[in-house]
Amino acid sequence: MTLQEIIADIHALREDLEAYERKYGVLSETFYESYMNGEEPEDDAWTLDWADWAGAYKIWLRRQEECRRAIQELREQSRSLINVIERTARHESISITS
Repeated sequence: MTLQEIIADIHALREDLEAYERKYGVLSETFYESYMNGEEPEDDAWTLDWADWAGAYKIWLRRQEECRRAIQELREQSRSLINVIERTARHESISITS
């Protein structure tokens, strides 16, 4: 996976999360905490949405962590964040070891 793919996933997932947040009126972080505590919707029609929302949030968290680790690794290799930004701004394909 490349850094660009991770960033693209983060943005796409963020859009999905924002749609759920608008629909249900709470931030994903708040929802996820309740969901992980075993709370379920009273409306059975929401169950699939909630499972999808929780899955998207979990993947979003994972991608965020992957991005942080990748940036840290790239910084260590190039010794400068500006070099990383220059590479990403030129849309260089930057492979990430996971």
